[in-house]
Amino acid sequence: MATGMCIGMCLGVALSTTGLFSMSYGASFGMLIGMVVGMCINSKKLSTVDNFLEFIFSRIDLLKKYFCIGTMLIVIKKSDAKIFFVLILNLEGSVEKININEIAKLAGVSRATVSRYLNNGYVSEEKRNIIAKVIEDTGYIPSAQARILRTKKSKLIGVIIPKLDSQSISREILGINEALSKEGYQIILADTFNNEHKELEYLKVLQNNQVDGIILIATVFTKQHKKLLQELSIPVVIVGQYLKGYSCIYNDDYNAAKDITKELIKDNRKNPGYIGVNLDDESAGSGRYNGYIDAIKEYGIDINKNNMKIAKFNMEDGYLKTKELFLENPNIDALFCATDNIAVGAMQYLKECGKKIPEDISIVGFGHTNISKVVEPKLTTVHFHYKTSGIEAANIIMNMIENGDKIIRDIKMGYEIIVQESTN
Repeated sequence: MATGMCIGMCLGVALSTTGLFSMSYGASFGMLIGMVVGMCINSKKLSTVDNFLEFIFSRIDLLKKYFCIGTMLIVIKKSDAKIFFVLILNLEGSVEKININEIAKLAGVSRATVSRYLNNGYVSEEKRNIIAKVIEDTGYIPSAQARILRTKKSKLIGVIIPKLDSQSISREILGINEALSKEGYQIILADTFNNEHKELEYLKVLQNNQVDGIILIATVFTKQHKKLLQELSIPVVIVGQYLKGYSCIYNDDYNAAKDITKELIKDNRKNPGYIGVNLDDESAGSGRYNGYIDAIKEYGIDINKNNMKIAKFNMEDGYLKTKELFLENPNIDALFCATDNIAVGAMQYLKECGKKIPEDISIVGFGHTNISKVVEPKLTTVHFHYKTSGIEAANIIMNMIENGDKIIRDIKMGYEIIVQESTN
């Protein structure tokens, strides 16, 4: 235990010197970490997440005795089941906490003025600066529970995502968080790992945990999804897909696919191939597939189902599906890929086969990810406004929460074709 406490105190001092925490708050936070580390060092039964959770809960009284830091959020990834546990510990300890009255005294203002400041009401700039300085110096954190009781709002938004390690999803989250944080909201992320059953589970969990609204970055809508969404009593905004009856922000995948297919085959290509994703995904799947098919038809090229494969969203599957495709039809001279990652995997296989891009085969992707700019040759791709989509979603849900707006918003985002070196 002593070893852990020493580690924690050093961490606390280090944190306070960065300016992110006051000395007292940094030390307290570090000591908390130290106690947990110390208890972990002394424990021999922490081989699983379940054991760790049991271990923490068994020592809550000890944590409460020495520390009082409001609410601590612990996110634990259980890799074998591919789910996230979100554990919220309310540590109401015996250490005296500073309160709003003391903030008012230190700032030389009334309690009502501090309350207005905390709730974004009118406070003169001079007093606002003084209160902000006192709060920074003391490390004061307003009680979330008190705010919920007072305003009937938690200022928390649940964001359900299909996959965290995706550049498009990351950009959307960036936009969501940027817009929400400006208005004092915080987000709770729930990563489903493309598991539709976890998506349903998180919809229930978030509603039962006092979030003010949910932003769903969706991939598919089953009957269970539609039923559960209808039963929710809090605002919901959908990103990435269209669902009738809900405010949605989504990409124009059909027209983007049609336009980039024309770019792909315009140089007299006669035998195109297609590597897409699951057609149950109405945007990245069926939307892009239909755009590709219609462009091919406009150019008078016959549709050859043998030149089509369905892949996952990653480079590895792009490589494998391209290999399958070319073993069956080595004469393909153009390749449509539903994502940049699939395209980069395809390019790797084509290079190994001695194919020259774009001389022997042209290739396109979707997403305008960072890798599309550095791969050789640079990838012709579609740029979608993912961050802007996130900002729009955040603004819509805040308007629903704060103003009771019930108007259904249907926002189809624009796109740009980024012509680079993988097409002529």
